[in-house]
Amino acid sequence: MSELQSLSGSGWVRAETVGDLLDSRAEALGSEPALVFPEERATYQELAARADALARSMLAMGVDRGDRVGILMPACTELAALLFAAAKIGAVAVPVNARFKPVELEHIVKHSGMKVLFTAETPVNSPLELLVRTFLELADVTGGAVELPTLPELRRVVVSEGAQVPGYAIGVAEAIEMGGAISAEQVRARQSSVRLRDTMMLVYTSGTTAAPKGAMLSHEAVSRLTTGIVERLELTRQDNVWTAIPLFHGGGISFLISTLSAGATFVHPGLFDPATTLPLLIDNRVTVALAAFETIWLPVLSRYNPQEHDLTSIRAVMVVGVEERLRQMAEALPWATQVSCVAMTESCAFLSLHRLDDPFEVRVTTGGHPMPGMEVRVVDPETGEDLPPGAEGELLFRGPNAFDGYFRDPELTREVFDEEGWFHSGDVVRRDEDGRITFVSRLKDMLKVGGENVSAAEVEGLLITHPAVKLAQVVAAPDDYYVEVPAAFIELKPGQEATEEELIHFCLGKIATYRVPRYVRFVTEWPMSGTKIKKVDLRARIAEELKAKGITRAPRLDSRAGMVADTGGAGEPQPAAG
Repeated sequence: MSELQSLSGSGWVRAETVGDLLDSRAEALGSEPALVFPEERATYQELAARADALARSMLAMGVDRGDRVGILMPACTELAALLFAAAKIGAVAVPVNARFKPVELEHIVKHSGMKVLFTAETPVNSPLELLVRTFLELADVTGGAVELPTLPELRRVVVSEGAQVPGYAIGVAEAIEMGGAISAEQVRARQSSVRLRDTMMLVYTSGTTAAPKGAMLSHEAVSRLTTGIVERLELTRQDNVWTAIPLFHGGGISFLISTLSAGATFVHPGLFDPATTLPLLIDNRVTVALAAFETIWLPVLSRYNPQEHDLTSIRAVMVVGVEERLRQMAEALPWATQVSCVAMTESCAFLSLHRLDDPFEVRVTTGGHPMPGMEVRVVDPETGEDLPPGAEGELLFRGPNAFDGYFRDPELTREVFDEEGWFHSGDVVRRDEDGRITFVSRLKDMLKVGGENVSAAEVEGLLITHPAVKLAQVVAAPDDYYVEVPAAFIELKPGQEATEEELIHFCLGKIATYRVPRYVRFVTEWPMSGTKIKKVDLRARIAEELKAKGITRAPRLDSRAGMVADTGGAGEPQPAAG
Protein backbone atom coordinates (compact mmCIF):
# COMPACT_ATOMS: atom_id res chain seq x y z
CA MET A 1 0.00 0.00 0.00
CA SER A 2 1.34 3.44 -0.99
CA GLU A 3 1.73 6.27 1.49
CA LEU A 4 -1.19 8.10 -0.13
CA GLN A 5 -3.44 5.03 0.02
CA SER A 6 -2.69 4.66 3.70
CA LEU A 7 -3.77 8.26 4.21
CA SER A 8 -6.99 8.27 2.23
CA GLY A 9 -8.03 4.62 2.01
CA SER A 10 -11.43 3.52 3.30
CA GLY A 11 -12.23 1.06 6.03
CA TRP A 12 -11.16 3.15 9.03
CA VAL A 13 -12.37 6.40 10.51
CA ARG A 14 -9.76 8.94 9.45
CA ALA A 15 -9.64 12.62 10.33
CA GLU A 16 -6.90 15.22 10.11
CA THR A 17 -6.75 18.99 10.23
CA VAL A 18 -7.12 20.65 6.85
CA GLY A 19 -3.61 22.09 7.01
CA ASP A 20 -2.11 18.67 7.73
CA LEU A 21 -4.16 17.16 4.89
CA LEU A 22 -2.49 19.41 2.31
CA ASP A 23 1.00 18.86 3.68
CA SER A 24 0.63 15.07 3.75
CA ARG A 25 -0.59 15.04 0.15
CA ALA A 26 2.19 17.39 -0.97
CA GLU A 27 4.77 15.15 0.68
CA ALA A 28 3.35 12.07 -1.04
CA LEU A 29 2.60 13.59 -4.45
CA GLY A 30 5.06 16.46 -4.91
CA SER A 31 5.00 17.48 -8.57
CA GLU A 32 1.66 15.81 -9.40
CA PRO A 33 -1.02 18.27 -10.62
CA ALA A 34 -3.33 19.50 -7.88
CA LEU A 35 -5.22 22.43 -9.42
CA VAL A 36 -6.18 23.35 -12.97
CA PHE A 37 -7.76 26.70 -13.79
CA PRO A 38 -8.08 28.17 -17.30
CA GLU A 39 -5.11 30.51 -16.82
CA GLU A 40 -3.02 28.67 -14.23
CA ARG A 41 -2.01 25.30 -12.83
CA ALA A 42 -0.41 24.24 -9.57
CA THR A 43 1.20 21.05 -8.32
CA TYR A 44 0.65 19.75 -4.81
CA GLN A 45 4.10 21.01 -3.86
CA GLU A 46 3.44 24.48 -5.32
CA LEU A 47 0.07 24.78 -3.57
CA ALA A 48 1.58 23.78 -0.23
CA ALA A 49 4.46 26.25 -0.67
CA ARG A 50 2.06 29.10 -1.46
CA ALA A 51 -0.11 28.19 1.54
CA ASP A 52 2.99 28.28 3.76
CA ALA A 53 4.00 31.71 2.45
CA LEU A 54 0.52 33.08 3.05
CA ALA A 55 0.41 31.49 6.51
CA ARG A 56 3.64 33.32 7.40
CA SER A 57 2.16 36.58 6.11
CA MET A 58 -0.93 36.08 8.29
CA LEU A 59 1.21 35.50 11.37
CA ALA A 60 3.22 38.62 10.54
CA MET A 61 -0.01 40.63 10.36
CA GLY A 62 -0.96 39.45 13.84
CA VAL A 63 -3.56 36.82 12.94
CA ASP A 64 -4.04 34.63 16.00
CA ARG A 65 -5.85 31.35 16.68
CA GLY A 66 -9.55 31.78 16.04
CA ASP A 67 -9.18 35.11 14.22
CA ARG A 68 -11.30 35.36 11.10
CA VAL A 69 -9.67 35.77 7.68
CA GLY A 70 -11.99 36.97 4.91
CA ILE A 71 -11.54 35.80 1.32
CA LEU A 72 -13.32 37.75 -1.43
CA MET A 73 -11.99 36.68 -4.81
CA PRO A 74 -12.79 34.47 -7.79
CA ALA A 75 -11.84 30.80 -7.83
CA CYS A 76 -8.09 30.55 -8.34
CA THR A 77 -4.95 29.00 -6.86
CA GLU A 78 -4.57 31.94 -4.47
CA LEU A 79 -8.02 31.36 -3.00
CA ALA A 80 -7.27 27.67 -2.42
CA ALA A 81 -3.92 28.52 -0.84
CA LEU A 82 -5.57 31.05 1.49
CA LEU A 83 -8.04 28.45 2.75
CA PHE A 84 -5.19 26.11 3.65
CA ALA A 85 -3.01 28.92 5.02
CA ALA A 86 -5.69 29.99 7.49
CA ALA A 87 -6.24 26.34 8.45
CA LYS A 88 -2.53 25.82 9.13
CA ILE A 89 -2.37 28.55 11.78
CA GLY A 90 -5.72 27.89 13.43
CA ALA A 91 -7.42 30.94 11.93
CA VAL A 92 -10.98 30.74 10.60
CA ALA A 93 -11.51 31.25 6.87
CA VAL A 94 -14.55 33.33 5.90
CA PRO A 95 -15.28 32.87 2.17
CA VAL A 96 -17.39 35.77 0.90
CA ASN A 97 -19.89 35.39 -1.92
CA ALA A 98 -18.49 37.32 -4.88
CA ARG A 99 -22.02 38.28 -5.96
CA PHE A 100 -22.86 40.08 -2.72
CA LYS A 101 -23.80 43.73 -2.77
CA PRO A 102 -23.24 46.39 -0.05
CA VAL A 103 -26.03 45.33 2.34
CA GLU A 104 -24.80 41.72 2.42
CA LEU A 105 -21.09 42.54 2.44
CA GLU A 106 -21.43 44.98 5.32
CA HIS A 107 -23.22 42.38 7.41
CA ILE A 108 -20.63 39.64 6.85
CA VAL A 109 -17.53 41.82 7.33
CA LYS A 110 -18.90 43.21 10.59
CA HIS A 111 -20.64 40.12 11.91
CA SER A 112 -17.70 37.78 11.30
CA GLY A 113 -15.30 40.33 12.79
CA MET A 114 -12.71 39.42 10.19
CA LYS A 115 -9.25 40.71 11.08
CA VAL A 116 -7.81 40.51 7.57
CA LEU A 117 -9.61 40.51 4.23
CA PHE A 118 -7.87 39.14 1.14
CA THR A 119 -9.40 40.25 -2.13
CA ALA A 120 -8.78 40.47 -5.86
CA GLU A 121 -10.30 42.19 -8.86
CA THR A 122 -12.34 39.99 -11.20
CA PRO A 123 -13.23 40.18 -14.91
CA VAL A 124 -16.87 40.92 -14.05
CA ASN A 125 -16.80 43.10 -10.93
CA SER A 126 -14.57 45.11 -8.63
CA PRO A 127 -14.49 44.06 -4.97
CA LEU A 128 -12.31 47.08 -4.22
CA GLU A 129 -14.93 49.44 -5.57
CA LEU A 130 -17.60 47.47 -3.71
CA LEU A 131 -15.69 47.82 -0.43
CA VAL A 132 -15.60 51.60 -0.75
CA ARG A 133 -19.28 51.74 -1.71
CA THR A 134 -20.05 49.63 1.36
CA PHE A 135 -17.68 51.41 3.78
CA LEU A 136 -17.35 54.99 2.56
CA GLU A 137 -14.81 55.85 5.24
CA LEU A 138 -12.26 53.48 3.67
CA ALA A 139 -11.68 56.02 0.90
CA ASP A 140 -9.92 58.31 3.39
CA VAL A 141 -7.59 55.66 4.81
CA THR A 142 -3.92 55.76 3.82
CA GLY A 143 -0.88 53.73 4.81
CA GLY A 144 -2.47 50.31 4.43
CA ALA A 145 -3.67 49.95 8.03
CA VAL A 146 -7.41 50.01 8.75
CA GLU A 147 -8.30 51.68 12.05
CA LEU A 148 -11.91 52.77 11.88
CA PRO A 149 -14.53 52.91 14.64
CA THR A 150 -17.11 51.54 12.21
CA LEU A 151 -14.87 48.51 11.51
CA PRO A 152 -13.35 47.85 14.93
CA GLU A 153 -12.06 44.34 14.15
CA LEU A 154 -10.74 44.77 10.59
CA ARG A 155 -7.03 45.60 10.50
CA ARG A 156 -5.82 44.79 6.99
CA VAL A 157 -7.09 44.50 3.43
CA VAL A 158 -4.71 42.59 1.16
CA VAL A 159 -5.02 42.89 -2.61
CA SER A 160 -3.79 40.19 -4.97
CA GLU A 161 -1.41 40.89 -7.81
CA GLY A 162 -2.63 42.68 -10.91
CA ALA A 163 -4.71 45.36 -9.20
CA GLN A 164 -3.86 48.90 -8.20
CA VAL A 165 -3.51 48.94 -4.41
CA PRO A 166 -5.68 51.62 -2.75
CA GLY A 167 -4.55 53.53 0.31
CA TYR A 168 -6.51 51.39 2.73
CA ALA A 169 -4.85 48.16 1.54
CA ILE A 170 -1.51 46.49 0.94
CA GLY A 171 -0.51 44.28 -1.97
CA VAL A 172 -0.06 40.56 -1.51
CA ALA A 173 3.63 40.92 -2.41
CA GLU A 174 4.08 43.26 0.56
CA ALA A 175 2.19 40.84 2.80
CA ILE A 176 4.43 37.97 1.68
CA GLU A 177 7.49 40.16 2.33
CA MET A 178 6.22 40.83 5.86
CA GLY A 179 5.96 37.08 6.30
CA GLY A 180 9.68 36.75 5.65
CA ALA A 181 10.22 37.59 9.31
CA ILE A 182 8.32 34.45 10.30
CA SER A 183 10.15 31.13 10.17
CA ALA A 184 8.81 27.83 8.88
CA GLU A 185 9.23 26.48 12.40
CA GLN A 186 6.83 29.11 13.75
CA VAL A 187 4.20 28.04 11.23
CA ARG A 188 4.73 24.38 12.16
CA ALA A 189 4.47 25.16 15.86
CA ARG A 190 1.16 26.89 15.34
CA GLN A 191 -0.03 24.14 13.00
CA SER A 192 0.73 21.43 15.55
CA SER A 193 -1.54 23.14 18.08
CA VAL A 194 -4.63 23.16 15.83
CA ARG A 195 -7.28 20.75 17.07
CA LEU A 196 -9.74 18.74 15.01
CA ARG A 197 -12.66 20.36 16.81
CA ASP A 198 -11.41 23.90 16.11
CA THR A 199 -13.52 25.91 13.66
CA MET A 200 -11.95 25.73 10.21
CA MET A 201 -14.33 28.12 8.39
CA LEU A 202 -17.48 30.18 8.66
CA VAL A 203 -19.84 29.69 5.74
CA TYR A 204 -22.61 32.27 5.65
CA THR A 205 -25.97 30.85 4.68
CA SER A 206 -29.40 32.40 4.36
CA GLY A 207 -32.10 31.27 6.72
CA THR A 208 -35.39 32.49 8.09
CA THR A 209 -33.71 35.31 10.00
CA ALA A 210 -33.21 38.73 8.44
CA ALA A 211 -29.51 38.28 7.68
CA PRO A 212 -27.15 35.47 6.62
CA LYS A 213 -25.89 33.29 9.46
CA GLY A 214 -22.32 32.09 9.88
CA ALA A 215 -22.26 28.29 10.17
CA MET A 216 -19.19 27.14 12.10
CA LEU A 217 -17.56 24.13 10.40
CA SER A 218 -14.76 22.34 12.21
CA HIS A 219 -11.65 20.70 10.78
CA GLU A 220 -13.19 17.36 11.76
CA ALA A 221 -16.45 18.07 9.93
CA VAL A 222 -14.61 19.03 6.75
CA SER A 223 -12.14 16.15 7.00
CA ARG A 224 -14.75 13.49 7.78
CA LEU A 225 -17.10 14.73 5.05
CA THR A 226 -14.42 14.83 2.38
CA THR A 227 -13.23 11.34 3.36
CA GLY A 228 -16.82 10.18 2.90
CA ILE A 229 -17.04 11.80 -0.53
CA VAL A 230 -13.82 10.06 -1.59
CA GLU A 231 -15.31 6.76 -0.48
CA ARG A 232 -18.76 7.25 -2.10
CA LEU A 233 -17.38 8.46 -5.45
CA GLU A 234 -14.43 6.05 -5.33
CA LEU A 235 -11.98 8.87 -6.06
CA THR A 236 -8.35 7.95 -6.77
CA ARG A 237 -5.15 9.64 -7.90
CA GLN A 238 -6.14 8.94 -11.50
CA ASP A 239 -9.25 11.13 -11.34
CA ASN A 240 -9.65 14.60 -12.78
CA VAL A 241 -12.56 16.19 -10.90
CA TRP A 242 -14.46 19.13 -12.39
CA THR A 243 -16.90 21.50 -10.75
CA ALA A 244 -18.12 24.99 -11.52
CA ILE A 245 -19.43 25.62 -8.01
CA PRO A 246 -17.70 28.78 -6.72
CA LEU A 247 -15.08 28.40 -4.04
CA PHE A 248 -16.94 30.76 -1.75
CA HIS A 249 -19.60 28.04 -1.43
CA GLY A 250 -19.26 25.35 1.21
CA GLY A 251 -19.98 22.80 -1.52
CA GLY A 252 -17.24 24.11 -3.79
CA ILE A 253 -14.71 24.06 -0.94
CA SER A 254 -15.78 20.53 0.03
CA PHE A 255 -15.28 19.38 -3.56
CA LEU A 256 -11.83 20.98 -3.62
CA ILE A 257 -10.68 19.35 -0.39
CA SER A 258 -12.21 15.99 -1.31
CA THR A 259 -10.29 15.99 -4.58
CA LEU A 260 -7.00 16.80 -2.88
CA SER A 261 -7.71 14.28 -0.14
CA ALA A 262 -7.84 11.60 -2.85
CA GLY A 263 -4.66 12.89 -4.49
CA ALA A 264 -6.67 13.67 -7.64
CA THR A 265 -6.61 16.79 -9.85
CA PHE A 266 -9.16 19.56 -9.28
CA VAL A 267 -10.40 21.27 -12.46
CA HIS A 268 -12.32 24.56 -12.20
CA PRO A 269 -13.38 27.19 -14.78
CA GLY A 270 -12.84 30.15 -12.46
CA LEU A 271 -16.02 31.79 -13.73
CA PHE A 272 -18.62 29.43 -15.14
CA ASP A 273 -19.49 29.79 -18.82
CA PRO A 274 -21.44 26.89 -20.38
CA ALA A 275 -20.04 27.82 -23.79
CA THR A 276 -16.46 27.01 -22.70
CA THR A 277 -17.20 24.08 -20.40
CA LEU A 278 -17.15 21.27 -22.97
CA PRO A 279 -13.59 22.09 -24.16
CA LEU A 280 -12.50 22.28 -20.50
CA LEU A 281 -13.97 18.85 -19.77
CA ILE A 282 -12.47 17.31 -22.90
CA ASP A 283 -9.01 18.89 -22.75
CA ASN A 284 -8.55 17.82 -19.13
CA ARG A 285 -10.02 14.34 -19.58
CA VAL A 286 -12.39 14.93 -16.67
CA THR A 287 -13.52 11.70 -15.02
CA VAL A 288 -15.87 13.02 -12.33
CA ALA A 289 -18.23 15.94 -12.97
CA LEU A 290 -19.58 17.53 -9.80
CA ALA A 291 -22.14 19.72 -11.54
CA ALA A 292 -24.34 19.85 -8.43
CA PHE A 293 -27.18 21.93 -9.92
CA GLU A 294 -29.20 21.35 -13.05
CA THR A 295 -28.90 25.09 -13.78
CA ILE A 296 -25.19 24.39 -14.35
CA TRP A 297 -25.33 20.96 -16.01
CA LEU A 298 -28.30 21.47 -18.37
CA PRO A 299 -26.73 24.40 -20.28
CA VAL A 300 -23.62 22.25 -20.77
CA LEU A 301 -25.58 19.21 -21.96
CA SER A 302 -27.63 21.39 -24.33
CA ARG A 303 -24.38 22.12 -26.22
CA TYR A 304 -23.16 18.53 -26.16
CA ASN A 305 -23.02 16.66 -29.49
CA PRO A 306 -21.67 13.09 -29.32
CA GLN A 307 -20.29 13.42 -32.85
CA GLU A 308 -18.27 16.52 -31.89
CA HIS A 309 -17.50 16.12 -28.20
CA ASP A 310 -15.78 13.15 -26.57
CA LEU A 311 -16.95 12.94 -22.96
CA THR A 312 -16.38 9.21 -22.58
CA SER A 313 -13.74 9.86 -19.92
CA ILE A 314 -16.50 10.91 -17.49
CA ARG A 315 -17.36 7.97 -15.25
CA ALA A 316 -19.51 9.73 -12.63
CA VAL A 317 -21.75 12.81 -12.47
CA MET A 318 -23.23 14.38 -9.34
CA VAL A 319 -26.28 16.60 -9.92
CA VAL A 320 -29.58 17.30 -8.17
CA GLY A 321 -32.94 18.00 -9.75
CA VAL A 322 -36.49 16.77 -10.09
CA GLU A 323 -36.92 13.15 -11.17
CA GLU A 324 -37.82 13.97 -14.78
CA ARG A 325 -34.75 16.16 -15.21
CA LEU A 326 -32.49 13.60 -13.55
CA ARG A 327 -33.63 10.99 -16.05
CA GLN A 328 -33.04 13.36 -18.97
CA MET A 329 -29.55 14.27 -17.78
CA ALA A 330 -28.62 10.64 -17.17
CA GLU A 331 -29.68 9.74 -20.72
CA ALA A 332 -27.24 12.29 -22.17
CA LEU A 333 -24.20 10.36 -20.82
CA PRO A 334 -25.53 6.80 -20.44
CA TRP A 335 -22.11 5.27 -19.68
CA ALA A 336 -21.58 7.55 -16.65
CA THR A 337 -23.06 6.80 -13.23
CA GLN A 338 -25.18 9.76 -12.19
CA VAL A 339 -25.72 10.28 -8.46
CA SER A 340 -27.64 12.80 -6.39
CA CYS A 341 -27.67 14.03 -2.82
CA VAL A 342 -29.32 15.99 -0.03
CA ALA A 343 -27.12 18.90 0.98
CA MET A 344 -27.02 21.98 3.18
CA THR A 345 -24.38 24.20 4.73
CA GLU A 346 -25.13 22.92 8.22
CA SER A 347 -24.07 19.39 7.23
CA CYS A 348 -20.85 20.73 5.70
CA ALA A 349 -22.42 20.28 2.20
CA PHE A 350 -23.53 16.67 1.67
CA LEU A 351 -25.79 15.15 4.27
CA SER A 352 -26.45 12.21 1.97
CA LEU A 353 -25.02 10.92 -1.30
CA HIS A 354 -25.68 7.88 -3.45
CA ARG A 355 -23.25 5.02 -3.77
CA LEU A 356 -22.09 4.25 -7.28
CA ASP A 357 -23.60 0.77 -7.05
CA ASP A 358 -27.08 2.02 -6.14
CA PRO A 359 -29.66 0.97 -8.76
CA PHE A 360 -30.60 3.57 -11.38
CA GLU A 361 -34.17 3.95 -10.13
CA VAL A 362 -32.88 4.66 -6.65
CA ARG A 363 -30.46 7.27 -8.00
CA VAL A 364 -33.19 9.28 -9.76
CA THR A 365 -35.85 9.01 -7.06
CA THR A 366 -33.92 9.47 -3.79
CA GLY A 367 -31.10 11.55 -2.36
CA GLY A 368 -28.93 8.65 -1.21
CA HIS A 369 -27.71 7.26 2.09
CA PRO A 370 -26.51 9.56 4.90
CA MET A 371 -22.76 10.14 4.84
CA PRO A 372 -20.62 7.85 7.02
CA GLY A 373 -21.17 8.53 10.72
CA MET A 374 -24.23 10.73 10.20
CA GLU A 375 -27.45 9.87 12.03
CA VAL A 376 -30.79 10.94 10.55
CA ARG A 377 -34.33 11.04 11.92
CA VAL A 378 -37.61 11.97 10.21
CA VAL A 379 -40.13 13.28 12.74
CA ASP A 380 -43.59 14.77 12.93
CA PRO A 381 -42.90 18.53 13.14
CA GLU A 382 -45.80 18.99 15.57
CA THR A 383 -45.21 16.12 18.00
CA GLY A 384 -41.53 15.29 17.46
CA GLU A 385 -42.41 11.60 17.11
CA ASP A 386 -40.37 9.49 14.70
CA LEU A 387 -42.19 8.60 11.50
CA PRO A 388 -42.12 5.28 9.62
CA PRO A 389 -40.32 4.80 6.27
CA GLY A 390 -42.09 6.54 3.40
CA ALA A 391 -43.71 9.20 5.58
CA GLU A 392 -42.83 12.86 5.10
CA GLY A 393 -41.57 14.76 8.11
CA GLU A 394 -38.95 17.17 9.42
CA LEU A 395 -35.32 16.20 8.95
CA LEU A 396 -33.15 15.96 12.07
CA PHE A 397 -29.50 14.98 11.99
CA ARG A 398 -26.36 14.81 14.10
CA GLY A 399 -22.86 13.41 13.67
CA PRO A 400 -19.26 14.29 12.84
CA ASN A 401 -20.07 16.31 9.70
CA ALA A 402 -22.58 18.58 11.45
CA PHE A 403 -21.79 22.24 12.05
CA ASP A 404 -21.13 23.48 15.58
CA GLY A 405 -23.65 26.30 15.64
CA TYR A 406 -24.13 29.81 14.31
CA PHE A 407 -21.29 32.24 14.99
CA ARG A 408 -22.11 34.94 17.54
CA ASP A 409 -25.71 33.72 17.76
CA PRO A 410 -26.02 31.41 20.79
CA GLU A 411 -29.77 31.98 21.04
CA LEU A 412 -30.46 30.74 17.51
CA THR A 413 -28.02 27.87 18.03
CA ARG A 414 -29.98 26.78 21.11
CA GLU A 415 -33.19 26.95 19.08
CA VAL A 416 -32.01 24.61 16.33
CA PHE A 417 -30.20 22.01 18.48
CA ASP A 418 -32.11 19.95 21.02
CA GLU A 419 -30.73 18.52 24.26
CA GLU A 420 -29.58 15.33 22.55
CA GLY A 421 -27.61 17.21 19.89
CA TRP A 422 -30.08 16.75 17.02
CA PHE A 423 -30.14 19.61 14.54
CA HIS A 424 -33.70 20.53 13.54
CA SER A 425 -33.27 21.48 9.89
CA GLY A 426 -36.73 22.79 9.07
CA ASP A 427 -36.61 20.73 5.86
CA VAL A 428 -39.21 18.11 4.96
CA VAL A 429 -37.83 14.76 3.75
CA ARG A 430 -38.88 11.14 3.50
CA ARG A 431 -36.76 8.04 4.17
CA ASP A 432 -37.08 4.69 2.44
CA GLU A 433 -36.77 1.22 3.97
CA ASP A 434 -33.02 1.15 3.26
CA GLY A 435 -32.36 4.50 4.96
CA ARG A 436 -32.01 6.70 1.88
CA ILE A 437 -33.46 10.19 2.27
CA THR A 438 -35.16 12.44 -0.28
CA PHE A 439 -35.74 16.17 0.00
CA VAL A 440 -39.40 17.16 -0.38
CA SER A 441 -39.87 20.79 0.68
CA ARG A 442 -39.09 23.32 3.39
CA LEU A 443 -40.84 24.11 6.63
CA LYS A 444 -38.66 27.19 6.78
CA ASP A 445 -39.48 30.41 4.96
CA MET A 446 -36.83 29.83 2.33
CA LEU A 447 -36.49 29.85 -1.42
CA LYS A 448 -34.01 27.88 -3.53
CA VAL A 449 -33.16 29.98 -6.60
CA GLY A 450 -31.03 27.99 -9.00
CA GLY A 451 -29.39 26.23 -6.07
CA GLU A 452 -28.85 29.39 -3.97
CA ASN A 453 -30.63 29.78 -0.63
CA VAL A 454 -32.68 32.97 -0.46
CA SER A 455 -34.22 34.08 2.81
CA ALA A 456 -37.63 35.65 2.34
CA ALA A 457 -37.00 37.67 5.52
CA GLU A 458 -33.86 39.23 4.06
CA VAL A 459 -35.66 40.45 0.93
CA GLU A 460 -38.68 41.60 2.94
CA GLY A 461 -36.37 43.52 5.28
CA LEU A 462 -34.96 45.46 2.35
CA LEU A 463 -38.32 46.13 0.68
CA ILE A 464 -39.85 47.69 3.77
CA THR A 465 -37.09 50.32 3.79
CA HIS A 466 -38.66 51.78 0.65
CA PRO A 467 -40.61 54.89 1.76
CA ALA A 468 -43.84 53.73 0.09
CA VAL A 469 -43.90 50.18 1.45
CA LYS A 470 -45.91 49.32 4.54
CA LEU A 471 -45.62 45.52 4.44
CA ALA A 472 -43.83 43.04 2.18
CA GLN A 473 -44.17 39.28 1.88
CA VAL A 474 -41.84 37.30 -0.39
CA VAL A 475 -42.72 33.85 -1.71
CA ALA A 476 -41.48 31.48 -4.39
CA ALA A 477 -42.82 31.76 -7.92
CA PRO A 478 -42.30 28.74 -10.23
CA ASP A 479 -39.66 29.10 -12.92
CA ASP A 480 -38.60 26.61 -15.60
CA TYR A 481 -34.97 27.72 -15.41
CA TYR A 482 -34.24 28.51 -11.76
CA VAL A 483 -36.96 26.17 -10.38
CA GLU A 484 -38.24 29.08 -8.30
CA VAL A 485 -37.65 32.84 -8.09
CA PRO A 486 -38.68 35.51 -5.56
CA ALA A 487 -42.07 37.17 -5.93
CA ALA A 488 -43.05 40.04 -3.64
CA PHE A 489 -46.54 40.94 -2.43
CA ILE A 490 -46.64 44.55 -1.27
CA GLU A 491 -49.04 46.63 0.82
CA LEU A 492 -48.35 50.32 0.33
CA LYS A 493 -48.60 52.99 3.00
CA PRO A 494 -51.75 55.13 2.86
CA GLY A 495 -51.43 57.81 0.18
CA GLN A 496 -48.22 56.32 -1.27
CA GLU A 497 -47.64 55.00 -4.78
CA ALA A 498 -45.04 52.68 -6.30
CA THR A 499 -44.73 50.49 -9.36
CA GLU A 500 -43.43 46.97 -9.88
CA GLU A 501 -40.46 48.26 -11.87
CA GLU A 502 -39.65 50.86 -9.22
CA LEU A 503 -39.45 48.30 -6.41
CA ILE A 504 -37.36 45.91 -8.49
CA HIS A 505 -34.97 48.75 -9.31
CA PHE A 506 -34.88 49.64 -5.60
CA CYS A 507 -33.50 46.17 -4.80
CA LEU A 508 -31.06 45.94 -7.73
CA GLY A 509 -27.53 46.74 -6.68
CA LYS A 510 -28.33 46.45 -2.97
CA ILE A 511 -28.60 42.66 -2.76
CA ALA A 512 -27.39 39.86 -5.01
CA THR A 513 -29.41 39.76 -8.22
CA TYR A 514 -30.75 36.25 -7.61
CA ARG A 515 -32.44 37.55 -4.43
CA VAL A 516 -34.22 40.43 -6.17
CA PRO A 517 -37.98 39.85 -6.75
CA ARG A 518 -38.81 39.05 -10.36
CA TYR A 519 -42.49 39.82 -9.80
CA VAL A 520 -44.16 42.42 -7.59
CA ARG A 521 -47.89 42.33 -6.85
CA PHE A 522 -49.80 44.89 -4.78
CA VAL A 523 -52.47 43.95 -2.22
CA THR A 524 -54.77 45.78 0.16
CA GLU A 525 -55.88 42.67 2.06
CA TRP A 526 -53.88 39.63 3.11
CA PRO A 527 -54.98 35.99 3.37
CA MET A 528 -54.81 35.32 7.09
CA SER A 529 -54.64 32.31 9.39
CA GLY A 530 -55.30 33.75 12.82
CA THR A 531 -52.61 36.39 13.18
CA LYS A 532 -50.33 35.01 10.44
CA ILE A 533 -50.30 35.75 6.72
CA LYS A 534 -50.90 32.54 4.75
CA LYS A 535 -47.93 32.49 2.44
CA VAL A 536 -49.15 29.23 0.93
CA ASP A 537 -52.08 31.19 -0.52
CA LEU A 538 -49.73 33.85 -1.90
CA ARG A 539 -47.57 31.17 -3.55
CA ALA A 540 -50.66 29.61 -5.10
CA ARG A 541 -51.87 33.01 -6.30
CA ILE A 542 -48.69 33.90 -8.19
CA ALA A 543 -48.37 30.37 -9.57
CA GLU A 544 -51.95 30.41 -10.90
CA GLU A 545 -51.49 33.86 -12.41
CA LEU A 546 -48.29 32.91 -14.24
CA LYS A 547 -49.84 29.66 -15.49
CA ALA A 548 -52.92 31.50 -16.80
CA LYS A 549 -50.69 33.96 -18.67
CA GLY A 550 -48.44 31.22 -20.04
CA ILE A 551 -45.36 32.66 -18.26
CA THR A 552 -42.82 29.95 -17.45
CA ARG A 553 -39.63 31.97 -17.11
CA ALA A 554 -39.03 35.21 -15.20
CA PRO A 555 -37.52 38.30 -16.88
CA ARG A 556 -33.77 38.60 -16.73
CA LEU A 557 -32.34 41.14 -14.30
CA ASP A 558 -29.16 43.08 -14.99
CA SER A 559 -27.72 44.70 -11.86
CA ARG A 560 -24.88 46.33 -13.78
CA ALA A 561 -27.22 48.05 -16.22
CA GLY A 562 -29.65 48.75 -13.42
CA MET A 563 -32.59 47.69 -15.51
CA VAL A 564 -34.96 44.84 -16.19
CA ALA A 565 -34.22 43.34 -19.59
CA ASP A 566 -36.95 41.95 -21.82
CA THR A 567 -35.14 38.70 -22.60
CA GLY A 568 -35.60 35.39 -20.78
CA GLY A 569 -33.41 34.08 -17.99
CA ALA A 570 -31.19 31.91 -20.18
CA GLY A 571 -28.55 34.60 -20.53
CA GLU A 572 -28.26 35.36 -16.85
CA PRO A 573 -25.34 33.91 -14.87
CA GLN A 574 -26.44 30.85 -12.91
CA PRO A 575 -26.72 31.78 -9.21
CA ALA A 576 -24.78 28.79 -7.98
CA ALA A 577 -21.87 29.49 -10.31
CA GLY A 578 -21.89 33.22 -10.84
